[in-house]
Order: sequence, then structure tokens, then C-alpha cells
Amino acid sequence: MEEDMDEGQTQKGCMECCLKCLGGIPYPSLIATILLYAGVALFCGCGHEALSGTVTILQNYFEVIRGPGDGLDVFTIIDIIKYVIYGIASAFFVYGILLMVEGFFTSGAIKDLYGDFKITTCGRCVSAWFIMLTYIFMLAWLGVTAFTSLPVFMYFNIWTICQNMTVLEGASLCLDPRQFGVVPIGEEKTVCAGSEKFYKMCESNELDMTFHLFVCALAGAGAAVIAMIHYLMVLSANWAYVKDACKMQKYEDCKSKEEQELHDIHSTRSKERLNAYT
Repeated sequence: MEEDMDEGQTQKGCMECCLKCLGGIPYPSLIATILLYAGVALFCGCGHEALSGTVTILQNYFEVIRGPGDGLDVFTIIDIIKYVIYGIASAFFVYGILLMVEGFFTSGAIKDLYGDFKITTCGRCVSAWFIMLTYIFMLAWLGVTAFTSLPVFMYFNIWTICQNMTVLEGASLCLDPRQFGVVPIGEEKTVCAGSEKFYKMCESNELDMTFHLFVCALAGAGAAVIAMIHYLMVLSANWAYVKDACKMQKYEDCKSKEEQELHDIHSTRSKERLNAYT
């Protein structure tokens, strides 16, 4: 009987511990972190593969070759963008962890205000710094989203032309990469509807796959923007809670100090009366 009671108390203690741990998780920050990681992974992975597919299309169907030397051509720009993608993936992996840790500490400081945690000026400055940095990153991701929509628009036009090849029979319609700044003006690398290269490009998997990869990269950038907005709401709410809690903490400190002073005055007067009586 005693063993059953001990087991029940142990299970109850474990359950209370688990509930306490689950209650300390900052779920809004957790949701924003998962959304950020999903968006960044989708953007970086699909964007990288879409750029590789673009290189294949330019080389196989438009006969664009890499320029000699260290000149800045379209292939060099694509390589630079790939390195930028590597940096984005690494930077936002670390930033997501930092925001998650900040959410844990802010939640703990609010819940255990009069316990081990104490709100300090440094903590408020860190929260304000994260709000400013997240706002800047949100604007940056808006720019990335707008930039990613450009290849989606270009590939959508090409993909639409390929889907309507039967309608375009006899039409003199050409795809010129010079219109998009891919090749210099002096180089003519056009592919016209009805040509063998045009049909091969439309029937290949590279065009369809690259177009849909850019669409997925655009969706990932949009998810990252939503995650940044979610982070801003969470950080702003935490900042407001910390600010109010700090005022409450100052009020409680002043109140306890005044009570201590009144207690000291009362004790002093009691001693004086006792001395006068004796």
C-alpha cells in the first residue's frame, strides 16, 4: 500500500515537472522560429537549385558561355548569389536560436519576477535591440521577396509560351536574353518559336523544374517575411510586459522600503517609550 502511494506521488511529481517545463516554453517564439527555418530552408534550397537550372538552360539552349578571365558576367553573378544564399542560411539559423533564447529568458523573467530573475536595464536594451534588428531583417526579406519575383515573372512568360506552342505556330516570336540583361547588347542569343532549340527547351525538364523551384523560393521568402512579422509582434509584446513588470518591480521595492522605514520608526519609538517608562 505504501509502495503504491510512493509510486503515485512520484508520477504526480513527474507530471507536475513536465507541466511546469511545458508551461515555460515560449510558444509564439517557437512557432515563429519554425516558420523562419522552414521559409529560409525553402528559399535557400530551391533558390540554389533554380540558379543551377538557369545556368543549364543558358548553356544548353541559348549557347551562353562563361566569359574568360574574372569579368562580371551572368555566371559570375549567379555564383555570387549562391554564396549569398549560403550566408543567409547560416546567419538566420543563428538568429533564430538567439530569438528563441531571448523568448525563453523574457518569459522566465516575467513569470519569476520576484524569484531568481530580475529585470535589468541591460535586459531591456537587449529586447529593444532585437526589435530593431528584426524590423531591419523584415525589410530586407521584403526586398528579397521582390527580387525573387523577377525570375518567377520571366520564367512564367517563357513557360506560358511553351504551353501555348500550338497557338504560336507560324508566329514570329523570339526569346532574347538581352532584354533581361543576361548577355551584352552586342551578342545575339535569341531562340525563336518554331526552332528546334525552342521545342527542345519547352520539352525539357529543366525549364519546368526551374520555374517551379523559383516559385517555391518565392514562397519561402514570403514565409520568412511572415516569420519576421510574427517575431516583431512577439518581441513588442515581451517588451511591453517587461516594461510594465519593471514598473511594478520598482513600485514593490519602494513599498517594501517604506514599510521597512515605518517598522524601524515604530521600533525606535517603542524603545524610547520603554526607556522612559523604566
